[in-house]
Amino acid sequence: MTTAAAVDWFRSLLWTAVLASGPAVIATVVIGLVLAILQAATQVNDQSVAFAPKALGIVIALAAGGPFMLTEMIEFTHRIFAAMARL
Repeated sequence: MTTAAAVDWFRSLLWTAVLASGPAVIATVVIGLVLAILQAATQVNDQSVAFAPKALGIVIALAAGGPFMLTEMIEFTHRIFAAMARL
């Protein structure tokens, strides 16, 4: 395996990780931003207020985006094993 091939596989690995974690991260960021604005507007600065909505948002994002994330990871795994078989 050449250095260029290793770098390409590493790039593919990172892109798959971004795609697989994207739905949960985006949901957390959006919910966190909305809650931060609401906490700033109401001057409620309790950290436990933001935990439950974020946790619920992550669960919903994982349930909704789970099949997509699993498909991306399975396809990447198939490509890795197919490349290992060619070595």
